[in-house]
Amino acid sequence: MQGFEIRVRGQVQGVGFRPFIWRLAQERGLSGHVLNDPEGVLIRVAGALDGLAEAISDEAPPLARVDAVEVSEFVFDTAPEGFAIVASQGAGAETRVTPDAATCPDCLAEIRGDGRRRHYAFTNCTHCGPRFTILHALPYDRAQTTMAPFEMCPACRAEYENPADRRFHAQPIACPECGPRVWLEVDGEERPAEEVGAVLQGAGIVAVKGLGGFHLACDATNAEAVALLRERKRRPAKPFALMGEIETIRRYAQVSEAEVELLRDPAAPIVLLQKAGEALPEAVAPGQDSLGWMLPYTPLHHLLLREWGKGPLVMTSGNLSGEPQVIGNGEAREKLAGFVDAFLMHDRDIARRLDDSVVRADPPMVLRRARGQVPGTLPLPEGFEGAPQVVGYCGQMKAAICLIKNGQALLGHHLGELDEALTWEAFEQADADYAALFDHRPEVVAVDLHPDFRASRHGAERAARDGLRLVEVQHHHAHLAACMAENGWPLEGGKVAGIVLDGLGLGPDGTVWGGELLLGDYHGFARRGWLEPAPLIGGDRAQAEPWRNALVRLDAAGLEGLADSLFPEAPRDLARQAAAKGINAPLSSSAGRLFDAVAACLGICPMRQSYEGEAAMRLEALASRALAHGELAEAGAYAFSDAGDLLKTAPFFQALAADLEAGVAPETIALRFHAALAQGFARRARSLIESGDAKAVALTGGVYQNALLHRLTCAALGDLPVLSHRTLPANDGSLALGQAVIAAAQSERD
Repeated sequence: MQGFEIRVRGQVQGVGFRPFIWRLAQERGLSGHVLNDPEGVLIRVAGALDGLAEAISDEAPPLARVDAVEVSEFVFDTAPEGFAIVASQGAGAETRVTPDAATCPDCLAEIRGDGRRRHYAFTNCTHCGPRFTILHALPYDRAQTTMAPFEMCPACRAEYENPADRRFHAQPIACPECGPRVWLEVDGEERPAEEVGAVLQGAGIVAVKGLGGFHLACDATNAEAVALLRERKRRPAKPFALMGEIETIRRYAQVSEAEVELLRDPAAPIVLLQKAGEALPEAVAPGQDSLGWMLPYTPLHHLLLREWGKGPLVMTSGNLSGEPQVIGNGEAREKLAGFVDAFLMHDRDIARRLDDSVVRADPPMVLRRARGQVPGTLPLPEGFEGAPQVVGYCGQMKAAICLIKNGQALLGHHLGELDEALTWEAFEQADADYAALFDHRPEVVAVDLHPDFRASRHGAERAARDGLRLVEVQHHHAHLAACMAENGWPLEGGKVAGIVLDGLGLGPDGTVWGGELLLGDYHGFARRGWLEPAPLIGGDRAQAEPWRNALVRLDAAGLEGLADSLFPEAPRDLARQAAAKGINAPLSSSAGRLFDAVAACLGICPMRQSYEGEAAMRLEALASRALAHGELAEAGAYAFSDAGDLLKTAPFFQALAADLEAGVAPETIALRFHAALAQGFARRARSLIESGDAKAVALTGGVYQNALLHRLTCAALGDLPVLSHRTLPANDGSLALGQAVIAAAQSERD
């Protein structure tokens, strides 16, 4: 019998797509079948389609992302009777895996109602619930997930098999009779979960098992509890994330409509919100004007807040400092026992650890891409249609792996800093995991130019072992390419002026870059401007101790006396000798280290940072206060002097020193610094546009996660076309994408 075959590609598994197709077919009286396979969803229909293909795109389920609907003719051996959902076929993966999704309104109402799932912590349907964190392999069926050990009871089976039910083919379906269970564990003794409120009430710390790992929770309004958590976790200043209902969040933060939309997104990320209203203990986020908030995103979190009932909770990653988040019950008991007074446990395994995603609404940007956002894919720009399969292996910090296949780029989840042994193990696991899950067989391996990065060595070894082509990519070129690719810049779209500001990246000249203006495209780049280099005294120690960066900048400006007065306890003589002789003091143009230098001059954690970016984040908060008071950055910006391609810093620090002597408020000094950096680079980028050398300006690198600097740079660029990161991180979290598209561009040209 003559008919049609419809291939649907995109995020179409685990989102209720097959029952959606079944309902469309029923409405139209069509016969045939629908199934999952490695390429997505396959539909076969006898006779006419009656508008089915158009409805697939127009009426897709909430969590679906349809990339393509391809229709071709098909001949049935025998005429089908009715329309059926049939078993999945094939192995391997060409389709997109759906990220985990926050509890939908229907399931939340069910949890709060009187039915059989009242207060059940694992309630879900095809519109919400776990996906990637429980998935072992594709196709997405229950047997391939960590729900496999839980056999459906008759009631759940009836819902699962009923096309009219929203749980029709919902793979994690469960209820209290047949699904996972939750309990509270205190001193090795199992207790009812409802007793968790009493632990929190007593200023206790609770380890809570979520979707992608454990969190550490405590009463966010209790200064004693917050201080205890910091002491136990040995985390003196890094901000804690917070969880609360939307009404609670409004009591402590300004919340715009755009921010409400982000909070309520199915990804349920942490959203950075400006402090407002009632005050929480300063220890929640020392020195910061914003707080990271998220809504409860699983039934367990909703039930936890209901049992607690007293406002916001701190909800920070459950891990030893520097290690990956804990995901297993036994691992939690072993590693977190010294941190917590109780465990809120359950018996559904976590297939892969995922941190919480972190985002900001204004300007829109993703700061950490993880739970709820991965493993979504990005279509490659025009010109990359024939790109081979490529794997990009990132840098050393904020590691994330990128795979290119079939015109799509899949950027993996945030892994962390690869110096830590357990994080490296997580990296190796993710490498094997993604390759197997997505049936990826690379022809090309792309790595950072720095040969000593662990990911670079790993990629080189794999290329040599498997006979693959190896492409070494300069760090800041990768940043530029990642920004271009995210914005869909065509392969042959012309050159872009990239303002690339970050911490550290090896340049082809052997120095350490980090404050660059590049003119380039996917094929190559030229360095057209950079911050005057300064020694990184002590190498890596310069990243942890801001006074070292301030010392060399002040000395270079003839302000040795000011440096001596600002840092009397620092070993200045030894540091100066090291800088003069070039002993463990590589030259660097890093914008991140310039932030550290200015922060140290203002007394912001001058001797040591307790976490990466602390000085810069506090400096941004300080500058933002001046802007909030109505000060205009343009009126008092410091200025760099030009010396060829160099932005020289001596005049800048001389003006800063004069302001210090005159008693100018630290907030004003911080704002003038931000304005100087924005205007200094914007002026040079504008000249590349006006000369016709560049067609747009890209703002990238971790420093551009600074919202104030981003706004000031955009203001200085005026009406010029600007490419910015929105859905991927500006920091090294998107570096692997840049590496991969540069390697693909080389392959296209070859």
